[in-house]
Amino acid sequence: MGSFPARIRARSLAAARGIAKPLLTPSLPDFFLAVLLLACFGRPLTFQALLADGDTGWHIRTGEYILQHHAVPARDLFSFSRPDQPWFAWEWLSDTLFALCYRWHGLTAVAALAAVVLCLAAAVLLCWLLRRGVGLWVAFAVTLAVVSASSVHYLARPHIFSILLFTATLWILDEDRRVRTGWLWALIPLAALWANLHGGFLAGLFVLGLQALVMAGQRNRAAFGRYGSITLLAAAATLVNPYGWRLHQHIFGYLRSSWILDSVQEFQSPSIRSENMLVFAALLVAGIALASRAIERRHWFAGILALLWALAALRSARHIPLFAIAAAPVVAGECAAAWSRRANGSAARSPGRVLWEAGQDLGRSARLSCWGPVLAAAALWLIAIRAPLSDFPDRRFPVAAVARNLPLLAPPARILTSDQWADYLIFRFYPRQRVFFDGRSDFYGPALGSDYQVLLMAARPWPEVLARYRFDAALLPRDWPLASVLERDAEWQVVDRDSLAEVLVRRGGLKKPDPRTDGKD
Repeated sequence: MGSFPARIRARSLAAARGIAKPLLTPSLPDFFLAVLLLACFGRPLTFQALLADGDTGWHIRTGEYILQHHAVPARDLFSFSRPDQPWFAWEWLSDTLFALCYRWHGLTAVAALAAVVLCLAAAVLLCWLLRRGVGLWVAFAVTLAVVSASSVHYLARPHIFSILLFTATLWILDEDRRVRTGWLWALIPLAALWANLHGGFLAGLFVLGLQALVMAGQRNRAAFGRYGSITLLAAAATLVNPYGWRLHQHIFGYLRSSWILDSVQEFQSPSIRSENMLVFAALLVAGIALASRAIERRHWFAGILALLWALAALRSARHIPLFAIAAAPVVAGECAAAWSRRANGSAARSPGRVLWEAGQDLGRSARLSCWGPVLAAAALWLIAIRAPLSDFPDRRFPVAAVARNLPLLAPPARILTSDQWADYLIFRFYPRQRVFFDGRSDFYGPALGSDYQVLLMAARPWPEVLARYRFDAALLPRDWPLASVLERDAEWQVVDRDSLAEVLVRRGGLKKPDPRTDGKD
């Protein structure tokens, strides 16, 4: 018999091997992560579609400012309409990550970061559903439905981190409700991280608070104390940000602003037209119906959570991904329970039973190993060599018009353009150029936002608003009513036009570009 220290060392080595083996052995979720990356973003158009929102442009430039100055900006950097006014860069950590990626490998790396985070969230959801014992087939089908419904917001913007962290938070809570785990306390630093990445951290606090309230309603004092404590500590942790409690005040004001709720498209109710929105509609119907059944079975938290997020998704399209994630365990659990009952009542070799048992066997590997990053990196390499990104999508942004008219649109011109295209101009010209109105609707507020809406629709009194801001040039979408109005205005001259954009200059202002230097920096 060996000595006591020797036995201790042997047991430690055996335990280490037991931990290392799962981490070193490839799993189905590892392959799912890589295949999903290729399936969702393997085509050049779908990969570039991650840059379909112009906000990515000012997020990158904000991150570069932070890297350069080693400080979070407290005042506006980008506008001539509200120069140097107080501004909350409340997604500063996401901005910094985007800027680091851009420095490393340009827009390709920015899009790759978004793709990895989104697909990692889906892989985490798959692992969570497998851990719940629903089997591979049900977990796989529900995860793909969530991916399809959520893809309406698959964009390289800070909300991608909320999709990932919301999934992780629900998984940790679900595991802790089954068997108490120390992982629950990880939600405290996770909340602090989340508060610096995206304002969606409020969704995480809402989930924790709901869990505590459900325990209170069930008169479970021990569980209420546990989850109530976690909620309070996580809420306190979110104060660890550059703005302290003022961040929370600002976000609550942003979410209550009637002007933003009425004017910003992603805050509007969803339009059920595209294929992914039809999947959302199916998930919505199933989620509401099965959440009601879950409540009947006293699965209060899961059922109430799915119903509340269903209501939020119906009010605002931006909540669709969070609803889909919240509804996933309810839908998967009820579908798996129905299949299990049918399989157990069938013959041993019936197709339904064989498939059910095969799904259960294959679904035992509910984890990601070290092979996940390796396979994901290989998938990203295949995507990047096929679709390197040098600019924003020219189907949505005036890439060609800006290149042809650089002498007109470069600083110090005061340019009237859409908020999305202003984001693009920030990306192209900051810090030399400033814009009238960009995607930071919380910064500009209802007064200036109203002026922007007047110009967008060419509504009265558009001439007075146009004169007030002393624009030198206009880079307008062809479908803006103001474009056709200015074409007939004697004070303005059309200098360029294509299928997407129209460039006009005020007569007596900037000069028409010389064809010999057109398009040159």
